[in-house]
Amino acid sequence: MVEQVRYGLVGTGMMGAEHITNLAITPGAVVTAIADPVETSLGWALMALGDKAEGVKAFSDSAALAQSGLVDAVIVASPNHTHRRVLEPLFDAGLAILCEKPLATTLEDARWVVEQAEASSRPFWTAMEYRYMPPAAAFIDQVHGGRVGKLQMLSIREHRFPFLPKVGDWNRFSRNTGGTMVEKCCHFFDLMRLIVQSEAVRVYCSGAMDVNHLDERYDGQTPDIIDNSFTTVDFANGVRALLDLSMFAEGAENQEEVTAVGDKARLDVLIPEGALVYSPRVGFLNPKQVERSVVEVDRQALQAGSHHGSTFYQHQRFIAAVRGEGPVEVSARDGLMAVAIGTAAEISAREHRVVEMAELGF
Repeated sequence: MVEQVRYGLVGTGMMGAEHITNLAITPGAVVTAIADPVETSLGWALMALGDKAEGVKAFSDSAALAQSGLVDAVIVASPNHTHRRVLEPLFDAGLAILCEKPLATTLEDARWVVEQAEASSRPFWTAMEYRYMPPAAAFIDQVHGGRVGKLQMLSIREHRFPFLPKVGDWNRFSRNTGGTMVEKCCHFFDLMRLIVQSEAVRVYCSGAMDVNHLDERYDGQTPDIIDNSFTTVDFANGVRALLDLSMFAEGAENQEEVTAVGDKARLDVLIPEGALVYSPRVGFLNPKQVERSVVEVDRQALQAGSHHGSTFYQHQRFIAAVRGEGPVEVSARDGLMAVAIGTAAEISAREHRVVEMAELGF
């Protein structure tokens, strides 16, 4: 028999619904409570639950959910700027927590979460789904296994669609999101740290809002979120990393392309194509010896969300940690460091200068 874990969900918008569909195919996971102050969002969750909605208790906030005694673990998928307020009663109740990225929108709040998580006896997991896309995971394993030799350069390209509409249009303003380089790009800064296995020392970002949202107005206010950027990150071990972001390039064949270059070879991963492309050094004018393979993804996992199966695979690891059968793989401190690099990138883009991580206390 698989040990049952009772889940609560705080924030039942699009990402919350994706978590529900993935919990439905996670052995032993059962949703027992949901919380959201918006009735429409609660309705989306009930739709995602389908015939499993009967008996699920709905609350207006995380405090009531935490006090209900109905849950063992909670997924936080509420708007970014609400995370600290949502997390406070969950920590007080001693619950296992999976908190969606970004951990918080400010370094002060992110540091507070780290303090609470490290003082808790229960697992705290920062949801960084991109680590768990099977092609990306295979790519990381090969880089760490030495297939490219000594890693020197890492580049990540995400060419994608604009930010989607959200309840109350909260994601149109940096004060709510932390800015695009925090909200969206924390995923990629987390990948950089994971792949490079070092910490960032300086960041330079050139970015702006040039195409999307220019004609939008919300209570007379114009959105202020970056829609394209180049960000260079120097790491303490000498590796250089680059993020190339465009949020008006949804026609691209692959949304994510990641390239690692070492002293022996280059390795690429293309998503959603799922291809790994290995290109060893062969010397000038010698025939190329490119090897291409495709990493398959479980069809059920692909159909359960929009993150190339990664939400499903992440949930298998998280529920193991909740049961004491595996480690926390993405800690609150990992979440903090991704927010820190994103914050440095936001400052750099605004002030048109290099930002040393030491300025931010890292």
